[in-house]
Amino acid sequence: MSQSIISTADLISHRVTIYLGIPIFFLGMIGGFLNIIVFLSLKTFRNSSCAFYLTVMAMVSIGYLFSGLLTFIMMYGFGIDWTKQSRSYCIFREGFVHICILIAFTCLCLATIDQFLATCSSPRWQQLCNIKLARRLCVTFVILWFLYGILFFTSYDLIIDSSTGNIDCMVINQTFQQYFKIWHVLIFLGVLPISITVLFGCLAYRNVQRLSYRTLPLVRRELDKQLTLMVLMHIVFNFCALMPYLVINVVILHPYMTQNPVANAISACIRILSIILFYSCFACPFYIYICASQRFRHQLVFVLYKIHLQRWRRRNVVIDLVIPQQ
Repeated sequence: MSQSIISTADLISHRVTIYLGIPIFFLGMIGGFLNIIVFLSLKTFRNSSCAFYLTVMAMVSIGYLFSGLLTFIMMYGFGIDWTKQSRSYCIFREGFVHICILIAFTCLCLATIDQFLATCSSPRWQQLCNIKLARRLCVTFVILWFLYGILFFTSYDLIIDSSTGNIDCMVINQTFQQYFKIWHVLIFLGVLPISITVLFGCLAYRNVQRLSYRTLPLVRRELDKQLTLMVLMHIVFNFCALMPYLVINVVILHPYMTQNPVANAISACIRILSIILFYSCFACPFYIYICASQRFRHQLVFVLYKIHLQRWRRRNVVIDLVIPQQ
């Protein structure tokens, strides 16, 4: 009976990884590139500090999906573990994926705080929402998280697993392993980003409700409403996707989960599902934005068809005029 449960849990993990992981990967890569194209093509977004944070988040999310989710799919979906085949890739992946996660979460937190400040009634707070400060903050946090990532680059290596006798990409520092389970996963990837985004998201929502009573330029007011709505919907989705990952990582800390084979198999299956949901946080922003904002949908159509498609057509016309017809 217990063996049947373990086999079923392994099968579910395998199917979930393939049938959910692959669509999330491709949709996330496409959505990430479309986000970058829209945010960089319109001057409205290029001059917005909040949009700058979302652009940086889209860039690092693409890197995270490519290095993190693709390897995860190959590992748990097809049984091909690239981290076991190369020591360099083992060390690089473990450090790079966590740096990307931290940069992306930091950008979302900064975007939420930025929208709170932008919608405040005090001009003093509004002045903090500028593109120069946004660039400086992003550069500072990128450097900070890369320095923090040195812990990962120095704490992973290919070693022989004592329980299986096979070579595996594992933590070689037991102190870091305890720190990783409690502080990094629960605090940096869970409690801290959820708390900051939910708190400032609620404050920004309260401020937006009062925008109609303030004397602001129409374009500025509509942009603040649009970006706040996009960010708030992103926060709601992240909260729903991160909570299962946070809960299961708290549960597996209990010794019973490792001592009981059935409980261990079930928790591993649930954890894989929670990891897939965790990856969706970085794959779904574009689809959240087009569902939440009608204005963003119009901007997407304008950028793709009115700017880039017409530019491509004009280029072809110029080429046809320059090259003589034979």
